[in-house]
Amino acid sequence: MSGKFTRWLVVLAFSVMAATSVDAACVALQKTAQAPDDLALCKRLDPVVRKPAALPLNEYEQALNQYFEHFCHRDTSSGWVRDKYVRDTGPYVASLVNGAWIGSDRGTHSPVVIWYSPEMHDWLKTARPSNEAARPAEEPPVPDGAMIVKEMYPAPAALCAKEDPLMLKPTSGAAFMVRDAKASHDGWYWGWYGWNDDPKANIDWPPRASNALPYQGFGQYCVNCHASAVDNSTFSSLANIAGEPGQPTVFLSQDFALNLGPPSHHEETTDVAPAVDDPKPAPKELNADVAALYDYAFAQLPKDVASLQMPSASYDNVWVKEHGKTTEKSQYLTSDQCAGCHDAGSTGLQFDMTRPAPLDKVHNPDGSKLINMSPYGTWRNSPMGLAGRDPIFFSQLASETQTFHAEVSPQVQSICLGCHGIQGQRQFQLDGAAQGESCPNFERSMADAVPFPPDNPSASHADFGALARDGISCTACHHAIFKDADVAAAKDSEANRCIIARQDLLNPEKLAEGFARTFTGSYFVGAADELKGPFEDPKQVPMQNALGIKPAHDETFLKSDLCGSCHTVHLPVLQKGETIGYTFEQTTYPEWAFSDYRTGLTANGTLPEGAGPKALSCQGCHMKSHDETGEPLVSKIASIQEYSNFPQSENSLGPDAIDLERRTNFALHTLVGLNVFLIEMADQFPDLLGIAVQDPMLVSKGVDNIVTTRNKMLENAEKLSASIAVTDVARADDRLEATVKIASKVGHKFPSGVGFRRAFVEFRALDADGKPLWTSGGTNEAGVIVDASGEPLPGELWWERDCSARIAPLERRHQPHYQTISSQNEVQIYQELVSTPPPSGEAMCGHDAAPAGQLTTSFLSICSHVKDNRILPSGYLPFEERVKIANALGSKGTALAEDTGSVAVGEDPDYVSGGGDTLSYEVDLTSLSGEVASVEATLYYQAIPPFYLQDRFCTAKGTDRDRLAYLTSQLKLDDTAAAGWKLKMVTSGPVPVGR
Repeated sequence: MSGKFTRWLVVLAFSVMAATSVDAACVALQKTAQAPDDLALCKRLDPVVRKPAALPLNEYEQALNQYFEHFCHRDTSSGWVRDKYVRDTGPYVASLVNGAWIGSDRGTHSPVVIWYSPEMHDWLKTARPSNEAARPAEEPPVPDGAMIVKEMYPAPAALCAKEDPLMLKPTSGAAFMVRDAKASHDGWYWGWYGWNDDPKANIDWPPRASNALPYQGFGQYCVNCHASAVDNSTFSSLANIAGEPGQPTVFLSQDFALNLGPPSHHEETTDVAPAVDDPKPAPKELNADVAALYDYAFAQLPKDVASLQMPSASYDNVWVKEHGKTTEKSQYLTSDQCAGCHDAGSTGLQFDMTRPAPLDKVHNPDGSKLINMSPYGTWRNSPMGLAGRDPIFFSQLASETQTFHAEVSPQVQSICLGCHGIQGQRQFQLDGAAQGESCPNFERSMADAVPFPPDNPSASHADFGALARDGISCTACHHAIFKDADVAAAKDSEANRCIIARQDLLNPEKLAEGFARTFTGSYFVGAADELKGPFEDPKQVPMQNALGIKPAHDETFLKSDLCGSCHTVHLPVLQKGETIGYTFEQTTYPEWAFSDYRTGLTANGTLPEGAGPKALSCQGCHMKSHDETGEPLVSKIASIQEYSNFPQSENSLGPDAIDLERRTNFALHTLVGLNVFLIEMADQFPDLLGIAVQDPMLVSKGVDNIVTTRNKMLENAEKLSASIAVTDVARADDRLEATVKIASKVGHKFPSGVGFRRAFVEFRALDADGKPLWTSGGTNEAGVIVDASGEPLPGELWWERDCSARIAPLERRHQPHYQTISSQNEVQIYQELVSTPPPSGEAMCGHDAAPAGQLTTSFLSICSHVKDNRILPSGYLPFEERVKIANALGSKGTALAEDTGSVAVGEDPDYVSGGGDTLSYEVDLTSLSGEVASVEATLYYQAIPPFYLQDRFCTAKGTDRDRLAYLTSQLKLDDTAAAGWKLKMVTSGPVPVGR
């Protein structure tokens, strides 16, 4: 809530300390009537405010601003009517706290006086007459232009109930509804308005500093309650209206306690904290090594970094625009359409999908905060939720389209955004194909499209931009289908026409069939009016009322197919715009399918070799459904207005339709790995990325969701990914020997996913004071692995510091895989390195092709493999068994089995059946300056190692490159687990060396 007047009223209300309502004041009471003060203006504005879809949002809000500012909705001479008096919408209860009575409002809204336009009043008399016997069997629709204005006042209602409502000025603004049936499925324009001395306070475009949800519009979260109404999304009743028979519903009101608690939940949702980027010193002061390494790129940054800002998430609002049946025109929606019900605390009354947060001196110093466990809350600031705003991805895309494959830039943009901006890319192609175009390319600029100003060149693509920025969002996953019968029924639909085209491009029939055709996120979707999930018998009516979509059960959502389609990335190998082959760029899913963790199950049956001894689905690891003690999480899966545990309301659906059951194995949508670098960028620079800080529903009651995301990543790093130990430490003459054992705890290679991620071992020999005497795997503060003199090891940097040339590109310098390390210039780095096609002559590409090009970070240039010593998961199957499973998945031939093997690991026995790596260290003691007292091994992880960042900054220019460069120059990591641009995972701790 904002504005000097309303803030003054709230402060005054909070200061009321009287023991009874007799001597308490109604702070909303004014000295003069708050009646329409310009009837001519009201008359001019009235037809405008009745048609919200006829104007751009900002222009409509400006008209509405004037309408409410002048109290035009209180014009009784034109037929507006109101409630009988200020009334409660739920109980007001008192608690004795530290010797004082504290009152707390438990209403669905603050106390209200509702005003009804003449059309709404007439409709109520016809559709919901006072004489119940005269009520029609089926309600007619509310007519377009009808308005409901819910003015809100301090709790309890007893404070102001005896006052003339015309003498009151709302202290908590007004929630309002304007009927415009053809503009959305539910048929209402929803909003909140605060009486304010700032004329821009109620205007959503341009967005507020919070990047939060807009105050007004179609498809707003209000339906989380209003979808529980018996019809027409309104609970309105004639009994509340002055002059009509009957009395409003009454609730317990312990109004002797008027020391008010915190502001109402609805006030808090309009007072979201601003998204403020942390101020930073100059790059050289922040991290001298980073500044020196990337100085060339930093020097090219624009002076006005505001030009690097991504569009505000406030623009990301795409709703169901059909009032009748929901069709392919609304196949994909932004997550705000789901947040109202599937975020925690959205009703302000029930707090399912939360748990008390532990005490934390930074994030929860007084123990009052909650952890948001809801699907929306755990997903929103995960890498999945941030995929459409990921600055690393967009910089990669800039390199692909400017340098690596500029000849086919539009096609490359559409391929890549088909994953990271999946909803925008798919809806754009779907709409284009429906208009006769043959699956048009979705280009990078469209992901920046916004609706404001309304005449800006990108405005026509604003919905597609919003969908793309929303990341790998709710409707992207919950429309997915994998059962053969479902696919057969849906594959020829409009929604899947361009999916088939994508499959033909990326997974052609000569190479793939069945499930393998869906690789690289090329899966089919079901009907637009159905969303699927893992729970049986979901309540269907609320979602159908809100979105025209039926929730349905599908056990596929418990199987790894759902993840495997996107986390198996099969791409063409491009050279000068031509496809010269295909390769598997990412194989996380098949790595799992070949490991001890395989379940042997798919949506359509079983796989060869059956389940492994550690069988666990992708969801079993990445969607936690048990607490720390192993007990299953139990919660409702939505936050809506129910019947049996909410304040009574008129014209509500019954308990059979809207009462929800608590579900066992409620799964968190945290969906993270180890990319803390992305999360730190989002946390430190939310405004640059255009995202909100606070959760839109739980607001200040919750720990910020990004904190939960980071904590889960750190838990993965410290407990769930790997262990490291030093054994067999011994002196032999003038040599120290030790064995380091790393055990993998994950069901895929480590690292997995995109090939530029890497992990490495730092091994140190320490003196009695803990000072390192000998180090393999040491780094500078930029995360560059260095030798004993602090110089980068060969292969750590790919470019000259000024980006003028590659460093010995055809030598493909890198650290090989080791079984024994005896020099500080040798480091065990677990990574995948790949090569481009040769610069001249015929290109021979494939898993067995000898590298002849240069090391590359291009996803679409992978001609051959130079190295892949990423740690295999336990129980990794031999080649022949991998072929059988790959073929059963639909991948023809042996390519998938080959591309999931290891490369350049020699005869290392650890790479036969996997599960870890053992290596020996030999230290020449005569070369040291002191006596070794202990040794220590530490495993580090880098999601964006220095050579990768250098390749970004040297192979692209423009906004997306500069944004990542700016973030790199300003990211403060000293006080994080990723200090020195490396994530510390596990360590052996100092292990004593015997004499």
